[in-house]
Amino acid sequence: MTQELSMDTVIRQRIKGLRLAKGWSLDALAARCFLSPSTLSRIETGHRRIALDQLVPIAKALGTTLDQLVEPTGDEDVVIRPEPEHQAGLSIWLLSREHTANGTTVAKMRITPERSKGKAELAVHPGREWFTVLSGTVSLVLGERTILIEEGNAAEFSTMVPHHIGAHQGPVEILTIFDHGGERAHMHEHKHD
Repeated sequence: MTQELSMDTVIRQRIKGLRLAKGWSLDALAARCFLSPSTLSRIETGHRRIALDQLVPIAKALGTTLDQLVEPTGDEDVVIRPEPEHQAGLSIWLLSREHTANGTTVAKMRITPERSKGKAELAVHPGREWFTVLSGTVSLVLGERTILIEEGNAAEFSTMVPHHIGAHQGPVEILTIFDHGGERAHMHEHKHD
């Protein structure tokens, strides 16, 4: 199957899928884009070539754009291939795209005891942070408290409390979600050294 043919199939599926999502019959969509129901049926089933001058009114009637209707179907818009950023005792893989709608960042972190050696600086920034422990035991310093969080457990806390996430007796891996302030603090803390 050629790329052109498969793209053609995808466009047909999108037209039919959007029509069904709106609960419209072929007649209802045909009336909205000034095509005959039989023409629209043949477009959806692949028995008629799709002409550009037909796609524009179809897209408009379905509440989408021509660009979205003919958008390529590669995996780059879905698959994230994270490259780790390394700091002393810490590796971070960003698992979400930049500029997410809600301003949060999802990351995987691998922390080794090396990060907790010496005097660990406690970070403070506006917002909240959440993480779950994938492996090992986390040593979470929150103000005056040190809390051990074991594999399979999660933690959520205000980042206005001075905090530090470290490894307790061996390396740990966590999956974390933090906001914009947390991203600046975690991703750039090595620049303060």
